[in-house]
Amino acid sequence: MKNIILVLLSIIISFKTVNAQNNLSDTEKLTATAKIWGFLKYYHPNVANGKLDWDNQLLVILPSIEKASRKEELSGIFVAWIESLGGIKLCRKCQTIPQSAQFDKNFDLTWFENNKIFTKELTEKLKFIEQNRFQGKPFYVTTEGRSSSLVISNEKPYDNFVWTNRPLRLLSLFRYWNIIEYFYPHKYQLDTKWDVVLSQMLPKFSSPASELAYHLTMLELVVKIDDSHGYFTTDVLNEHFGLKQIPAAFRIIDDQIIITGIYDNALANLNDIKVGDVISKVEGVEVAEVLKQNLNYCNGSNYQSKLKHATVKILNGSSDSVNVEITRGGKTKDRKLARYSFDQFKYGTNQKSWKVLQDNIGYIKLGIINEKELADALNSLVSAKAIIIDLRGYPKEFYGYHFRDFLGVRNAETNKVAKPDFRFPGKFILSNHTIVSKGDPKFTGEVLVLVDEYTQSRAEYTAMWLQNGYHVKTVGSQTAGAGGTMVPQEFVGGYKSYFTSSAIFYPNMAPIQRKGVKIDIEIKPTLQGTVDGKDEILERAIELATKNK
Repeated sequence: MKNIILVLLSIIISFKTVNAQNNLSDTEKLTATAKIWGFLKYYHPNVANGKLDWDNQLLVILPSIEKASRKEELSGIFVAWIESLGGIKLCRKCQTIPQSAQFDKNFDLTWFENNKIFTKELTEKLKFIEQNRFQGKPFYVTTEGRSSSLVISNEKPYDNFVWTNRPLRLLSLFRYWNIIEYFYPHKYQLDTKWDVVLSQMLPKFSSPASELAYHLTMLELVVKIDDSHGYFTTDVLNEHFGLKQIPAAFRIIDDQIIITGIYDNALANLNDIKVGDVISKVEGVEVAEVLKQNLNYCNGSNYQSKLKHATVKILNGSSDSVNVEITRGGKTKDRKLARYSFDQFKYGTNQKSWKVLQDNIGYIKLGIINEKELADALNSLVSAKAIIIDLRGYPKEFYGYHFRDFLGVRNAETNKVAKPDFRFPGKFILSNHTIVSKGDPKFTGEVLVLVDEYTQSRAEYTAMWLQNGYHVKTVGSQTAGAGGTMVPQEFVGGYKSYFTSSAIFYPNMAPIQRKGVKIDIEIKPTLQGTVDGKDEILERAIELATKNK
């Protein structure tokens, strides 16, 4: 009898264990919901046309989804939902191979096949929708301008959104995740797979501990796209990180902060701040540790770009001062530095936009020059021995065409561009950018282009055009890695973020995104060189220009 009871208990325990293992977690259910909701939004002919209130459909169905425990229940809800959307006509042109070159590195609908979550019936319905997808004018995305820039359209702002509204928080995550899933051409380059990001962020969006925690979660999600254009801020975040700053510019090298410039001479003198000062601790904490604590909140396509954006989260704050450990001339002291709002700085510069250096070497600072000054510079420097073009900043205009005739054109094709294919979301159309036929240069000397992490977007695209000229070498360190158009999108509540919507490649398909522009002679600023006030990239360029007789 005892043996029979033990056997029965074993069977009951085994049954309960198997049953528990078959139950779906909240994250699994919401992950599946996010993917199906987004897929139907851009693929289903009766949804992608904008005739339905698609946000509301999600909000209505969420309670049923969260009550489901097993895949049969969950799939049944999804199947009934899809059937309620109406019939779909067969799409013959969906089956034809497009004539345009396709960029498919991001495309992945294999999640249809996840038989742990979806029944065979649901998988077949999803595949049928893919094969007979919407082919009209999409409601939720469009283009504008001569360059056909992507625009996220017709999304409800929910201006009265309160952060405690969980369904709207989930809607916000689902929106953002699916926009990146289908329209971010650089998804394949992410450090963390985008599917994994969804699973990681769902619990944080579902149950943030506070309003600040929710805003930090939105910021963390934007940072996950590994994009130097991935800007995101809110009043709550500004209050948390602070907008007050010391009256000096700085950069991070070898986990230390080096003062590289002064915003206001009087305030810098008042605080005894000088170029070359090295800060190793902030509020008693090593800079490396402060950086580690904040790196999840620093956007950037690569590590150097993240360091550039990290500076405002290390010494900035809401208080009127910050305690630091600072080294000057080999002596280390604890100091208190005052913080100010940026509008208090009497910041000015007497930098010339162009000049002639030693040995008849021209120097053009492209980040501050205007169109007329550039024309004068090129006319005056046509007989120079060499020209240094400093692209370590953001040009006021795109000056590629100004350099086209001056430097000549080695290749008619400067780059390739990938833009979203609205008729097959998740895929992109690849096109060549041809500027002119090959041409000889007016300037026959050597050209040295200077770049670093401050070379971003328009500056990177300009660098590509310059590199297509004759006798051009690029000197410096890795650029920001965000060469395409910056596009805004909003979280629920009107919180605006950005991403790089077009993919820019060299003609050989080497990407600009994350990698940056190609560099012929790599020079990274060193800690000691920066402390000594040296511009090591410029000095190397002058050395190269001087050697070439």
